[in-house]
Amino acid sequence: MKIGSLEELKKIKEEYQKNVNRKQGGQTPEEQIKILVGMGTCGISSGSRETYNAFSDEITAQNITNAQVVPVGCIGCCHSEPTVQVNKPGEQPVLYGNVTKDKVQEIIEQHIKNGKAVENLSLEMKFDRV
Repeated sequence: MKIGSLEELKKIKEEYQKNVNRKQGGQTPEEQIKILVGMGTCGISSGSRETYNAFSDEITAQNITNAQVVPVGCIGCCHSEPTVQVNKPGEQPVLYGNVTKDKVQEIIEQHIKNGKAVENLSLEMKFDRV
């Protein structure tokens, strides 16, 4: 596709943004729940790729539009891989450890959909999100 002017480029950007917003349920990125899956080498060797895929598949299957799954590097808790951090707007992040694909459904049901952290999977961490 050849773009002939700045106006054409702006129109393309607007259309693209509409599609992104529709996929995000009309929410801005700041309003989205972020599910960060640690994909450092230690995480991948412990099964984080399967965990990431399970979250992505389940979010799509359940048509959850206010959350997105984000692959990130090392989260820093190699002893508890695969690790997943859930960032909900206006709340402290929750860090989960040993999140294998069979535990994904529980996190989605309890935390993502019902707003209650899964205590038996969470790691005790005190930090501020920047």
